[in-house]
Amino acid sequence: MPTPHHRLFFRRAVTAATLLIGISGCRRSSFPDVPDGYREFAYISNDGSNTVTVLDLVYLRQDRTLQVGANPIALAVNPIRNEVYVANSQSGTVSVIDANANRVVATIPVHHQPKFITVDPSGHRAYVVNSASNSVSTLDLDRRREIGAAGTGEQPELARISPDGRSLVVSNHGSGSVSIFDVTPYNTAAAGSEPAIRLRSTFSGCPSSADIAILPDSAKAFVACSAGHQIMALSLAAAPGSWAAKQNPALLTDHLLVFLDVGKSPVHLAMKPDGGEIFVSNFGSDSISEISTWTNEVGGTYTIGSGPKYGVVSHDNSMLWVSNSGADSIGLYSIDDGKLAGSVRTGSGPDALAFSADEHLLLAADTHSGDIAVVRTQGKQGPALFTILPAGSSPNAIVVKAIRGKT
Repeated sequence: MPTPHHRLFFRRAVTAATLLIGISGCRRSSFPDVPDGYREFAYISNDGSNTVTVLDLVYLRQDRTLQVGANPIALAVNPIRNEVYVANSQSGTVSVIDANANRVVATIPVHHQPKFITVDPSGHRAYVVNSASNSVSTLDLDRRREIGAAGTGEQPELARISPDGRSLVVSNHGSGSVSIFDVTPYNTAAAGSEPAIRLRSTFSGCPSSADIAILPDSAKAFVACSAGHQIMALSLAAAPGSWAAKQNPALLTDHLLVFLDVGKSPVHLAMKPDGGEIFVSNFGSDSISEISTWTNEVGGTYTIGSGPKYGVVSHDNSMLWVSNSGADSIGLYSIDDGKLAGSVRTGSGPDALAFSADEHLLLAADTHSGDIAVVRTQGKQGPALFTILPAGSSPNAIVVKAIRGKT
């Protein structure tokens, strides 16, 4: 545990670095060049101040602060248009941010205590889990309104849409279950129709179900059962008429594959971009577990740091970064070497993580100190803290949006 003297030294060093950046007024030095007209922003939801902080990642400075609804708790980026969405838990709304102008342009009413939002691959639909209403809302992002709602289990926590846009997987924290919904992909829906989601299957036995990871080929889902210290592995139904379904008709239905024992209180799943492995942050045992998605087996469990909360894997599948909330640091795990590769200091209580578009920066939301640690991922001396930028009270989520070309 750092002493007060160490904390004071750390704050002064960070302040000095921040001042140097502000005084220079120029782009981040010793970083890759960006084309003319390129802009990139990070959006941070601040649960305690009802705001979203916008950071300019080209000039490494705070761009502005946006007022949103009460208790913003989750963010999502549209993959095809320059919009960011904010789920406001206490307001029962979703705020729409225009990323070109960085302003709130619409507010969409949903239901009680929206807790998570996910956008489908087409960018035309979003799905919002409403924890206090035991439901999931379907949003039409073109017209910016809710077009339907479906019942879930108790206190839904999170939802993920499969890459093929056919399956919506919802973890129900209160009932310890998982709901899977059929979704008509936007590009296959009949003209003028508003496809409703339909409950396809439910699986129980996953106490305090939380995070979800779906493989790139949409064939499997993995769900963290936080109170059961396990991961539930599910096979997702293949599309009717697909090659897989023709070869094996049993694949037309969802089914349970296995429960995998991991560490205590698994809270987050970080998947390699190639889908080959998933890394579990075990908050209660200060460890990560490595799961092979091909064999559905735990390859090992390794100590990473105090209170791991969130993980992210580099695009080249080589490095796992994990926020250690109890150690005020980010742990680095070398996937290729299978061992801990070091750590980087942050502010107090790091939680959510996000890479910049080129992965030369890693951002960590420091929940307790109300700021964002900016880590340089590459350098002569290896990864290191570059600066700390201000956020609001209790930052809890980060997304990044790159805008290429002049607008």
